[in-house]
Amino acid sequence: MTRVDTLVNGPAARGRTVLISGASIAGPALAYWLNRHGFAVTVVEKAGTIRDGGYPIDVRGTALDVVRRMGILPRLRDAHVDLRRLTFLDEDGSEVASVDPHAVTGGVAGRDLEVRRGALAGALHEAVRDDVEFLFDDSIDILHQHRHGVDVTFRGGGRRTFDLVVGADGLHSHTRRLQFGPEELFHRYLGYCFAGFTLRNTFGLVRETVMWNAPGRAAVLYAVGDGDVHGFLNFALPEPPFDAFRDPEAQRDLVAEVFDGAGWEVPGMLAALRDADDLFFDVVSQIRMPRWSSGRVALVGDAAYAPSFLTGQGSSLALVGAYMLAGSLAAERDYAAGFAAYERDTRAFVTLNQDQVGEGEAALFPATAPALEQRNAMLRGLGSMPPAEGRPAHAALVLPEFRPPV
Repeated sequence: MTRVDTLVNGPAARGRTVLISGASIAGPALAYWLNRHGFAVTVVEKAGTIRDGGYPIDVRGTALDVVRRMGILPRLRDAHVDLRRLTFLDEDGSEVASVDPHAVTGGVAGRDLEVRRGALAGALHEAVRDDVEFLFDDSIDILHQHRHGVDVTFRGGGRRTFDLVVGADGLHSHTRRLQFGPEELFHRYLGYCFAGFTLRNTFGLVRETVMWNAPGRAAVLYAVGDGDVHGFLNFALPEPPFDAFRDPEAQRDLVAEVFDGAGWEVPGMLAALRDADDLFFDVVSQIRMPRWSSGRVALVGDAAYAPSFLTGQGSSLALVGAYMLAGSLAAERDYAAGFAAYERDTRAFVTLNQDQVGEGEAALFPATAPALEQRNAMLRGLGSMPPAEGRPAHAALVLPEFRPPV
């Protein structure tokens, strides 16, 4: 835990204290900007520390301006994965196409970033850890709003009152459930599940991705260096497998059943999956909400508007949303006006990027044989296309300069 008493006891912006739930991407980014605007900030995180490693994520478009203004862009440039090749294989293991990754993702070579999730989380935490309070190994249990603030009871037994609470706790946000209702009200399932894990790089892959496809199934080996590789097994499923969400063995059994009989490197991937100690299993979904705030509680990042990994914009929306929320609170005379401004000025950008489902990465996982053949025909034609200039949606918002009210 890090605490700076001069902030806690000093002139926070008009006396406002903020509790942020979640210390992955949106949470530390929001903490940074709120602190810059003079708020007294506490971040609570159920994990014991900032998570290291993890699969690669993208930072594109407007989000690049956010990390540039935070001063962490050079560090992220040093951590850039620089994926050089993306190879697609047919069901029999034969090559369909080998392309520049940017031709598919809509990114821009030399400008956009791809880093391990832990590298971005670590850079964000380092930028703010000396200026705000972090509470690890704890989480929110109960929220009670009243005229003067929000009473928070923590799972660890502590009780405190904050002026505002922000949920930055991901797709399955506990804060959202407490304040806005069950996840089912806002969850838009996109028809896919995936399992991610690491395995030994016995394939000779370096800074490249190989993707095997059959209708409704995809197996991916993602090498960010010459060490371990990230394995992904993605598959179509009509309904979310709710029974498997909290049962790793049920997840492994489901994936093994779906990929039974698959060729290429899939049998070895399934064997590695059985022994993996970092299995991450989830559905491919979006969160769509009519409002991102309720009284003194608001949401940011995936908790409010998860776009799904099919858009490649989850981390970028988290970074941009954090900047916009903090600035809006600082620029308005009261929190209600700040929350309203955050939504008014950010929602169109969020919706535009959520609507990227169906483009780029989203088209990589066809569920039927005709759709797969259509995708393969598209991939074969990419080699003759000019380099990607990026998708306009990624940079559709120009960051405003926020000023305190006079």
